[in-house]
Amino acid sequence: MITTLAIANYRSLRNIVAPLGTLNLVSGENGSGKSSLYRALRLLAETAQGGVVASIAREGGLSSTLWAGPEKITRAMRKGEHPVQGGPRRDVVHLRLGFASDELSYCIDLGLPPPDDSETPSAFQLDPEIKRECIWAGVKFRPASMLIDRRGAVVSVRNSDGEWSVASSHVPTFDSMLTRIADPQKAPEVLTVRETIRAWRFYDHFRVDAEAPIRSPQLGTRTPTLANDGRDLGPALQTIREIGDNVALDRTIQDAFPGSVLRIEHGDGRFSIGLQQPGMLRPLSAAELSDGTLRFLLWSAALLTPRPPPLMVLNEPETSLHPDLLPALARLILEASKRSQLWVVSHSARLIAALEDSGSCNSLRLAKDLGETQIVGQGLMETPSWTWPAR
Repeated sequence: MITTLAIANYRSLRNIVAPLGTLNLVSGENGSGKSSLYRALRLLAETAQGGVVASIAREGGLSSTLWAGPEKITRAMRKGEHPVQGGPRRDVVHLRLGFASDELSYCIDLGLPPPDDSETPSAFQLDPEIKRECIWAGVKFRPASMLIDRRGAVVSVRNSDGEWSVASSHVPTFDSMLTRIADPQKAPEVLTVRETIRAWRFYDHFRVDAEAPIRSPQLGTRTPTLANDGRDLGPALQTIREIGDNVALDRTIQDAFPGSVLRIEHGDGRFSIGLQQPGMLRPLSAAELSDGTLRFLLWSAALLTPRPPPLMVLNEPETSLHPDLLPALARLILEASKRSQLWVVSHSARLIAALEDSGSCNSLRLAKDLGETQIVGQGLMETPSWTWPAR
């Protein structure tokens, strides 16, 4: 389980070090930085897929994603005694992402490439470069706990005797070492971190419009993991029926839609879903169900997965749901948090209250001060210990 998430100089996140628990709820007013924190976590996940530089490029490049405020915000600026203004830069330009866990921790440092004064400069001079990556044992970074150290193109590995050796000296600056070093003998920590991050799941774009695939019968096979857009809902629900917690699925449907029964028809490899509601002579098909009903079925398939991930991220799960469905959704989230670490971003006061009242929720309320996102009520004693490795 991730115990700490650290982000530096990403959009409004000048320096965020957030403590994490099993169930984490991120809330705050519009523009407080919830989306930035969510996108930073997705960017961190891209390191294991080899797409972190491309993802930054899609956001407008490093110059667009970097913190746009002054390098240092003084106490006088916060009190309004001094205007907010910049000064001579003292630190190098960097965007840093990292997380800590009780076993292995990881961070990546991205910066600007050096000036290219050659006669034929590269056309990719605006691409950020990976300056440093580190994996260390335990939560707190210390030189003695370092296991894998990447500086520029060189990746070094510490062996069981504490001696360092070079695993590769030609890692491209646009590729994470997680996608280049995969030796289970010499660098098993890289493989472990990579596969852990790759197992993270993000759900933020369920399609329930009139043309959505789930409104028609779908070809499918066993589906223990619901797709990010929910296109394989029928096979995913049938998989829960056969190899997952069928009792929990029926209980969830009853909790949200009392007296209703979920029907999953299948033939010739095609799956279609329907909901038999009280007073109806036939089940209503997916084409007839409301957006909110379909979306709740999607969340049921995602959260009752027979293959729980180490981390599941839900972005505004209340979208399109009637307020009366939110208590049932909260109970479904709480039950899922017993099997996976959950990260929930929400605007809904009713869902937020239901999760916070459970007593097992790590609530992170965000607010902005002079354009900088901060965690409300977090003082020095509540901030986890975190040290960024120097370049």
